[in-house]
Amino acid sequence: MEQLVVQAKKGNSEAFYELMILNKEKLYRIALSYLRNEQEALEALQEVTYRAFKQIKKLKQPSYFSTWLIRILINYCIDEQKKKGKVITFAEVEQPSYQDNHALTLDVQIQITKLRSEYQHVLILRYFQDLTIPEIARVLEKPEGTIKTWIHQAINELKGQWKEGDLRA
Repeated sequence: MEQLVVQAKKGNSEAFYELMILNKEKLYRIALSYLRNEQEALEALQEVTYRAFKQIKKLKQPSYFSTWLIRILINYCIDEQKKKGKVITFAEVEQPSYQDNHALTLDVQIQITKLRSEYQHVLILRYFQDLTIPEIARVLEKPEGTIKTWIHQAINELKGQWKEGDLRA
């Protein structure tokens, strides 16, 4: 993929198109998670494609192309939410349908909405979008240590809520 990025940076539109094809599924899932509307998610993909095409020459590390795209997408989604006066909470993020215990999942989601927004973001990206810690760090432009700390603290807060009986066992 890095070779495609190098070619795209040199102005090869076919290489850029191939890169977008390789990333479209992940980008769509993230956009849908934030915007909760299929049409708006598709519009977000179009806008991100346009912005990335215009800015690709500024990308310094070809290996970070995917996380660079995700960062553009998240910024776009947050801007769109602000324009509409609606910020999506973790409870509204579309969850995978394969989860067995829906009541427990709902309880966990409700408790996650009580966490700081930083904690919500890292949990969404790590556990529901399957990004690695280095990817999350690049997307959120924070050190890996900070991301690990936020995940650890978020999980500890959830465990504390569990022990206090705020979640059903």
